[in-house]
Parts: sequence; structure tokens; C-alpha cells
Amino acid sequence: MLAAGTLLAASMVNPAAIAGGAANACQKTADVTLSACRGAAQSDYQVAIGKCVNLTDPRARKSCTADAKASLRDALQICQGGFAVRLTACEKLGGAAYDPVIDPANFSTQIDNPYFPLIPGTTFVYEGQTAQGLSHTDFAVTHNTRLIDGVTCVEVRDSVFTDGVLTEDTLDWFAQDTEGNVWYFGENTHELIDGLISTIDGTFMGGLDGDKPGIIMKAHPAVGDFYRQEFSLANAEDEAESLSLDAVVTVPFGTFEHCLQSEETTPLEPDLLEDKFYAAGVGNVLTMDVNSGERIELIQILTGQ
Repeated sequence: MLAAGTLLAASMVNPAAIAGGAANACQKTADVTLSACRGAAQSDYQVAIGKCVNLTDPRARKSCTADAKASLRDALQICQGGFAVRLTACEKLGGAAYDPVIDPANFSTQIDNPYFPLIPGTTFVYEGQTAQGLSHTDFAVTHNTRLIDGVTCVEVRDSVFTDGVLTEDTLDWFAQDTEGNVWYFGENTHELIDGLISTIDGTFMGGLDGDKPGIIMKAHPAVGDFYRQEFSLANAEDEAESLSLDAVVTVPFGTFEHCLQSEETTPLEPDLLEDKFYAAGVGNVLTMDVNSGERIELIQILTGQ
């Protein structure tokens, strides 16, 4: 195994090679993001060591140093795993730069895609047992809108409770194009611990700082479709692939046939695989962690709120 410093040096990308077109845009993005990830891991490691050297107890200092090295190894593994996920996406998407053309005239706040309908005043309620406890989610389509990149978007409040305590509070923004594709234009997410915001990681807004919207649901899904759901490099990079149009799903809200089964991945969590199931005329009815088998199931739909 290479030492951390060697890994960092080996990951550096030659800017001249990038400017000269040594690789396609997707490959270049994967390369430079790997370099940035390794650099950030090394930076975090140096800060951790700085804290360790200020411990006067030799045992505590030794333990602190060992923890810092372990964290560095884990971080570098995540960097490498994320690189692999990005390369897989490049193989499926091709090498072109991701730069969708957004014409506000082509978008509407009327979101009636059968697999992802968003009617203001509707709340989708989900529950499921997870390793952290009982998860309860209220996905509430509000009457609010927000202008993002010139497009008026529907605002959804996505609130997650664990054992009755609010642990994530997010505002999501969506719009539908004239072909029926539903686009995800951004989110403002807060993860909470003991009522205090612990991180806003994943927050992005299309049109700002290089962030770009993606498609959350195709107008006419087909098996094999692969697409970006969001693009905020090293911050929010969910991708989805359509696996089936004929899945059968049973959840507390009912049994549904001919469901769309979509698998979501992200280079930010390379080991995470989530399958989502959508019923026509309803929307998302089930989210399943492929590795753990944990299920977040639709239990209720509230309307007229």
C-alpha cells in the first residue's frame, strides 16, 4: 500500500494535459475530483495530527494518532471508490461535458408526470425501521415556489424524523419541462443533532457556483436509462438507472403492479445502493437499501393541506 503522501502526489492531475484534451470531459472531471478528494483527506489528516500533538498524555496522543491514520485510510478508500463510480457513469453517459440547456420558457410548475406527481397541498408519508431507529418522513408539496436559474420551481419540504426526533429538514425544488421530464433544481438541506444543525452538505442550487439541475424523473422511463439527478461536484452527485418497469411492490399503502424500479448511486457514498420504486399515478412507494435491506415504505398520502 502506498504511503499517504505518495498517494496524494500520484493523484495530481497535470493542468496542461487537461487543457490539451488528454481525456474527455467526464474522465477529466473524475480525475480532478479524485485529486481534490485525496488532497482534502490529507488536509484533514494534518489537522487531526495537529490536535494529537497537543495531547500531553502519551497514551492519548498515540491513540489519537492511530485514529487519525485510520480516518485517512478510510477517506482515501472513499476517494478511490468515488472515482470508480464516476468512471462507471462516464461509460454509461459518454464523455461529453454535463451542461444542460435550461430555457425557462420550457418549464412549468404543473408537475403531473405519472411517476412523480407533485400537487401542492399533498404530503407523502413514509416509515421504516433503520439501524438508527424508526424513520418517519413527511414529503410535503407546498404552495410555495422559488425562482432558480430563471425557472419557477415547486417547493417541497422533506422532513425526516428518527424515533420522533427531527434529524433532517430539507427544501427541494422541482419543475417539469414541456416533454414531461421532472427536473431537480436544488435543495437546502439541514441535518440536525439534538436540534442543532450539524451539516448542510448536499445543499445546492442550479445556476450558482457551477451547480446544475438534473432529471429526477424521465417523461417516458425505459429500462437502461441512466441520468444525472443533480450536479454539484463533490457535494451532490446522485445518479439513477432504470432497472424495471414491471416491479410488484407491497407496502402499507397498498400493492402496486408495473412499478418503475430505479437504482440510485452517488460517488460521494460509493458503497450506497438505493432502489426506489414508483407507481404510476401515485409516485414513490418504496425506497430500499440494497445492501442492508432496510425499507422506507409509503404509509399514507394526505391531500388538501
